Formats: sequence, C-alpha cells, structure tokens
Amino acid sequence: MKNKLLLSASLLLISTPNFAQQPKVPKADAQAIFKAADFKRTKYGWEGNCDTGEIIIYKDLNGDGRKDAVIQDNSSMCYGRTGVGYYIVSQQKNGKWKQLFSNPGIPTFLKTKGKDGWPDIENGGSGFCFAVFRWDGQEYKVQRYEYEGKACSLR
Repeated sequence: MKNKLLLSASLLLISTPNFAQQPKVPKADAQAIFKAADFKRTKYGWEGNCDTGEIIIYKDLNGDGRKDAVIQDNSSMCYGRTGVGYYIVSQQKNGKWKQLFSNPGIPTFLKTKGKDGWPDIENGGSGFCFAVFRWDGQEYKVQRYEYEGKACSLR
C-alpha cells in the first residue's frame, strides 16, 4: 500500500507542468525572445535581472497565427516566497519580438479573453486569492480576483 501511494504521488508530480518537457524553440527565435525581455547572454545561459531564464511556453497564445513565448525566471531574492517570475513576449506582424508583460508569480492562462484574443492570466503564488490580468490592447491590467475560478477579495 505504501509503495502504491509513493508511486501515485511520483506519477502525479511527473505529470505536472513543472516537469513537462521544455518546448523546442529555434535558436534564432530563442535569442530574439530573450533579447526582447531584456535578458543578456552569459556563460550560464540567458540572465535577466534575477537569474537565468528559460522559455516554458512557445506557441500562439492569442490565435493571431504568430508565436508567443513565456520566459520563467526563478529567484526568492527577487520574487519572495513564490520564487518565480515570468515574461510574456509576442512576435509582431513585422517578425520582431516584443515584451508585453512581466510579473512575479506563476501564470495560468484562462479561457476568458481580453482584447485581440489574449487570454486572461491568473497570477498564482502563495495565498488563496489571485489577481487576474486582462489585456486591454495596450497592456495587461488587473481585472478581477479569483480563487479556484470563484471571485474573492483581498480584504
């Protein structure tokens, strides 16, 4: 019984997004993505203001036919208890990459959408009430607060 429980817990961990396989990103795109997020190439990898970043998502997030990317950066010194920050970078019509948003926390892309098809982002971390950001055509702004899909308040 104990071994079954341990095996089940191990399988659950392996199937979580943190253990998912990293996306395959062409070298030229990876370089442009990191540069758009103001990361610098070092002997350790691409470093932002906090630590070495990695591209965790590389796909079309808003349905416009162009790739988008999410860079994750880890550092408890920069991001507190959550220890994670992220950058959203989007390929523009002219082919160049542009940073749209960055924030401390863990992004969860929701089914609800803002302008131009951009998904709302639940900004997870420690606690039980998270900001949900919505794209207004210019920037992501807090639109509401949720926990497990239900409205909540920070008060």
